[in-house]
Amino acid sequence: MFSISANFDEGNIAYVGTAVSDEVTEVHVKVPDDPYTELEKKNHKQFFNFKVSGLEIGKQYRFKLVNAGECSYPKAWSGYDVCATVDRKFWFRIPSQYHINEGHLEWSFTADAHQMQFAYFAPYSHERHQDLIAKCAAFASSRHQNVGLNKTEVKVKELGKTLDGRSMDLVVIGSGPRKVWIIARQHPGETMAEYFMEGFLERLLDLNDAKVRNMRREATFYCVPNMNPDGSFRGYLRTNACGANLNREWCTTGDYVAPSLERSPEVYHVLHEMDRVGCDLFMDIHGDETLPYNFLSGSEGVPKWGERLKKLQDTFALEFKKASPDFQTQFGYEVDAPNEANLALASNQIAERFDCLSFTMEMPFKDTIDDPNVVTGWSPERSHRLGAAILDAVASTMHMLRDNLPAPPAKKLEA
Repeated sequence: MFSISANFDEGNIAYVGTAVSDEVTEVHVKVPDDPYTELEKKNHKQFFNFKVSGLEIGKQYRFKLVNAGECSYPKAWSGYDVCATVDRKFWFRIPSQYHINEGHLEWSFTADAHQMQFAYFAPYSHERHQDLIAKCAAFASSRHQNVGLNKTEVKVKELGKTLDGRSMDLVVIGSGPRKVWIIARQHPGETMAEYFMEGFLERLLDLNDAKVRNMRREATFYCVPNMNPDGSFRGYLRTNACGANLNREWCTTGDYVAPSLERSPEVYHVLHEMDRVGCDLFMDIHGDETLPYNFLSGSEGVPKWGERLKKLQDTFALEFKKASPDFQTQFGYEVDAPNEANLALASNQIAERFDCLSFTMEMPFKDTIDDPNVVTGWSPERSHRLGAAILDAVASTMHMLRDNLPAPPAKKLEA
């Protein structure tokens, strides 16, 4: 019997109806709203993830996402192909068409299995997140077989709880004096960001990689693989459980307010820990719905921007290009004018707060236009590899981070 389900970790869809003919079964679905975001005065929506059961092998199916034109980024549907899987391991793309006049996203296929799963991008479940944290925690255990890594070099901490009571997990790796922070998935629907973190962490823990062994002696890495566990579990695109866009919650400025335990405990706990230990390099990992590129968005508009930070950012970008041809610097977001940066954004706030190299890393939901893969598009595997590759850029700029200057004192969290 044909059925649609999204009642699982990170599932998200609303079933509208089905029309059956001799030629094709047409299924209509829509994306539900995220919670209302007071600051932006809207309900975000775009991420979907659902399972279809009872498919008849050899039969033609057509799916229509009927409210695609009402989603947060309707222009992003142009050139986008839906993600699909049969075994929940290998994700491929199904050619899709966006009908702008009707506001529908449509994809068709001939069933070759009784069950399939479709998503905006391959999901990264809370269960997989817990596996990643447990893998890191095992390195801190005396029972772990890889005794070549000093167990004091790895710590797993719970910084606090989310609004739904989930753990805010921090993985600390290394023993060096430089403080390197990397966070991901402030926007929960940007699941490629946690695949990136998985690649980053797995390489950083590799006992046989001489480069990262040296990096662990030069720096201490503070890693938050998922900034938004509640929004992730609920299948949201942009918000946490109460509708906060976490990447607008990093300080009080204009209409923006400092993080609080009542509204944005995720940011509150991470920023409190960052203020406690300091920061010399900050990387915030995201995905972009529209642009078919991997790129950095820097902090050019913060008051402390100058030649030192520019040199650091330019050098980092150059070294990242050497490490991975999937990264480029020609295309990205428009650069903020001097002193016009929104300091409520994480990368801007941390650049100003700690006078350090700080940027947002963006990956595509679609594909990299310079080197497309027609089968998978941009994928979990490619995100994973890019996360490992960025460590080469970190290694190449490590000695420059403070330019032999002492780190600034940590600033107390705003009330």
